[in-house]
Amino acid sequence: MLRKLVLVAVLVIGACAFVQAADMEVYRSEDCSCCGKWAEYLKKNGFKVRLHNLSPSRLDSIKSEARIPDKYASCHTAKVEGYVIEGHVPAEDIKRLLAERPKAIGLAVPGMPIGSPGMEVGNRKEPYEVLLIKEDGSTEVFARH
Repeated sequence: MLRKLVLVAVLVIGACAFVQAADMEVYRSEDCSCCGKWAEYLKKNGFKVRLHNLSPSRLDSIKSEARIPDKYASCHTAKVEGYVIEGHVPAEDIKRLLAERPKAIGLAVPGMPIGSPGMEVGNRKEPYEVLLIKEDGSTEVFARH
């Protein structure tokens, strides 16, 4: 039993170390400040982030190419290791996605909930869900915050 626990711990630590070095491309509207705050938050959490400032029409094209349904859209779209990250998704959820590797398009936090990474307003926090967008476009709750 102890060997199994040690093996699981080694695998989890290894996966986290690997995930923390992940390169992420972040596409955002050229005039959105919260997207920059989210990118800085990701950098502080171990991701290598490259920002791309786009016109609204080009950003819409990126979302469409990534197969993000309009109802799950937010102010920025990111790509990391074959997955799409839409909106203010917490770093720990992205790391979990990359460790578990489900068959999915990616994760989304629709809208811009107050208190999500990059959307901090004092101590205010709105409850929100991180959705796993499946290959067929359906979703399931991946995490609740």
